[in-house]
Amino acid sequence: MVGRDGSRDSGEGWWRRSGPWAIALYVLLAVAYLAMMPAARRDRHSPYNHYALQAAAWLDGRLDLGGPPPGYTHRNDFASYQGRTYVSFPPVPAVVLLPFVAAAGRPEAVRDAQLFAWLAPLGPVLLFLALERLRDDDRRRLGRPPRDNAALALLVGLGTVYWFSAVQGSVWFAAHVVTMAATAGYLLASLGGRAPALAGLCLGLAIGSRPSLAFALPFFVVEVLGSRDERPARLRKILRFGVPLLAIGALLAWHNQARFGDPLEFGHRYLEIRWRDRIEATGLFDLAYLPRNLRVVFGGLPFRGADGWVINAHGLALWLTSPFFLWALWPAKRSRLWCLSVTTALLVALPGLSYQNTGWIQFGQRFSNDYAPFVILAIAVGTRPLGRLFWAAAGWALLINGFGAWSFDRRGCERFYFVDPTQQILGAPPS
Repeated sequence: MVGRDGSRDSGEGWWRRSGPWAIALYVLLAVAYLAMMPAARRDRHSPYNHYALQAAAWLDGRLDLGGPPPGYTHRNDFASYQGRTYVSFPPVPAVVLLPFVAAAGRPEAVRDAQLFAWLAPLGPVLLFLALERLRDDDRRRLGRPPRDNAALALLVGLGTVYWFSAVQGSVWFAAHVVTMAATAGYLLASLGGRAPALAGLCLGLAIGSRPSLAFALPFFVVEVLGSRDERPARLRKILRFGVPLLAIGALLAWHNQARFGDPLEFGHRYLEIRWRDRIEATGLFDLAYLPRNLRVVFGGLPFRGADGWVINAHGLALWLTSPFFLWALWPAKRSRLWCLSVTTALLVALPGLSYQNTGWIQFGQRFSNDYAPFVILAIAVGTRPLGRLFWAAAGWALLINGFGAWSFDRRGCERFYFVDPTQQILGAPPS
């Protein structure tokens, strides 16, 4: 079957080919995530159910919480502004929980961590479908066989810090789950400018979960400009892309303005945290933070403690948790799409590298979840055969990230982590 864009095997034929793989991936990942989730989080609400609290506030007709947060949250990462308490995190994950909170009647009745675990496989599955779409592009000839695409999707789900993020369910990690799904959907819709309105919707949802994804906007534009469409058709696609994106942006700006008097302020400037002075002095984002963050991203190593190996809560280095990422920089073919994927990954990484903290507390560099789909795309379109060295790196990634998913924030595993409340110690503590 030939689609209107000239691609092969579109529509029902494409789904018959890729659908069984996608379903199998979803089931496998869902089992892995739910199996690694502590029973306390699977069977009741997480201790940091900020998004459920935000959804409940909306249902009560409020933008703030209407009082102090519940005691079980330990007032962790809430914004205080003009005597009111707010959930400072971008609101799209709270929208996801809204119908569940409405049905349950109160936020504590919603098993938010379990719900996000069921959602977590969606991102890798959509990424697999995006990689499958590349097989239909006769012009670029960058596609890989389904087994390779499935392996790469499985690796983003279980061979990166996404695995430990997916089983937490609490506010910081739930945002990564929603963002992964929205970003993968953005990639699927953007390749060749296939579905402009859907691409704009997905990117808007990603930005409304993790604002750093705003730096991924050029990906769609460059894809459209590089397509075979005539100039008027390209312009129409960009306009259709912009409508849902601008609509979501306007809603986010209104929400911020109504709460904090600034359309660009989500509330992190007003977090009740001990390093608030640092934020007020230097800002949330500044290149002054770059050396410190780079040291953790590339130099975070375990160290020997009294009871064995210990991980600093700033997290392990990216090359240690996902060494196969290096294949993104080692292509057999430097195509335009490879250049675009690598450039987009670097752009999306920049906000996290210039942020006022490292992502602390974490097993590995959780901000890498934001750009992992673009890294996987770069590996796929680099067309280098996935040989024994790649699979050795992938096997290591599965093992170490499986340990992270099992051990992080789990009762009885505290000995594996070193937490410095001042955030100043980036490696082993002074002896």
